[in-house]
Parts: sequence; C-alpha cells; structure tokens
Amino acid sequence: MEVLHSKILGHGRPLLILHGFLGMSDNWKTLGNQYTEKGYQVHLIDQRNHGKSFHSPDFDYQFLAGDVNTYMTFHQIPEAAILGHSMGGKTAMQFACSYPDKVSKLIIADIAPKFYPPHHQGIINALLNFDFGTLSSRKETDEQLSKYLTDFGIRQFLLKNLYWKEKNKLALRFNLAVLKDKMEEIGATIDAMDSYEGDTLFLRGSRSEYILLNDFGHIKRHFPKASLETIANAGHWLHAENPKAFFSKTMEFLNS
Repeated sequence: MEVLHSKILGHGRPLLILHGFLGMSDNWKTLGNQYTEKGYQVHLIDQRNHGKSFHSPDFDYQFLAGDVNTYMTFHQIPEAAILGHSMGGKTAMQFACSYPDKVSKLIIADIAPKFYPPHHQGIINALLNFDFGTLSSRKETDEQLSKYLTDFGIRQFLLKNLYWKEKNKLALRFNLAVLKDKMEEIGATIDAMDSYEGDTLFLRGSRSEYILLNDFGHIKRHFPKASLETIANAGHWLHAENPKAFFSKTMEFLNS
C-alpha cells in the first residue's frame, strides 16, 4: 500500500488540503499554519506524481480520490474537512462523491465539475525543452526557463519543485512524463451521476474564468448544498493572490 506524502501541522479537527496541477504541499504552508491557529490539524498532501509522493503511470480522479481514502485510513482519520484547488478540487469533488461519509465539509477553489480542454501544453513543452540536470543553480534554471515562459510568477511556482536529485544534478519533483501523457485526465470531470449531499463551498477568483456564473446550475446538480463565493482581486491562484479574503471566507464556512 502506497501512502501519499504529507506535512501535518498542528492539532485538532482534521483539514486535508489538495494542491493543483504541478503544485505541491508547500504551496499551502502559510495558509495551513493559519488554519492550525483556529484549531485544525492540517494535512498538506502531495498528490501522486507530485511533490514527494510516489510516481505511478495510473493517473485519473478515481485513482487520486482512492489515494486520499488510503491516506485517511492509514492516518486513522474517520472524517475530515477537504479543501482542494484546481486539479486538487477535482480530486476533492470525486472523493466527496465516492466517500461522502468521510467528508464533514467540502471546499473547492476555482474549478467546476465540468470538462476543461487541455491548456497547459505551453508549460509542459517548455519543461520538456531542456535538461535540468545540466543546470547548476536555481537562478540559472530560472534564466533558462525564462526563454520559454515569460511569466515570472509561473516560473517561480514551477521552480518550487526543483531539488537536488544527486550532487550537482537538479531535477523536478513532479512526474513530467506521465503528466504529459495524461493531459486529458487533468481536465476530466466527475461522472454525470455523481453527487455529494453535504455542505460545500465553491470559491472563484474575480479575474478567473475557471468558474463562470452560468456554471452554478451545473454545480448544484452535483452538489445540491453548494454555495458560490467570489474572491476579489484574484485570478486562478486565488489563495495566493488574496490570501486574507480566501482565509476569511473559508473560515466562515468551516465555522458555520
């Protein structure tokens, strides 16, 4: 049995946080520490093929939801609040539909239960275009990556995955080969008949187009108790772009 890697912060009611595509648990460390101050034991989880978790050629939301179930069984967590962003939000949706008794509250950040066409090819192609093992520092890697990706924020997000695989040999933690081949699965959605009857909060960034207002009817068909809130002055990475509002809205929901 392979168990997902995580960082566990604090003590109290369990809150599991699932990162997005090409992300990792460290992306949520600052907010994670804030939740611990409110009485939560926060589990910052690396999903399969990401961060320090295991690599596998099997990759879809059924597998990812199953990984969360295995994780909770291993850590003897009977029920938890689940928060997922983007790809992690799809995992959280699938988990709640498949294992509803294990979810006390569900928070989905800037993703809807619908199909998204593959749209990360530019990033994947950029990462495939050069050999990280020939680079000697994070600064040099950023300089090389900037030739393919001009967005500084995206480069910094990706370079959080950089680590020393061996002495003088850099590598990325995520499993690029598998993720490249599973792009259709990243955009896939839950089954048409899936639903979760528990309390659910969907959050959208005001500058993001991942959740449109006309998606709410579709959301309610799968999550009948869902509410939808907008985080001002934020795009898709709403938790990083407006963390104060994100924390406030999620805590209001968790305490309701």
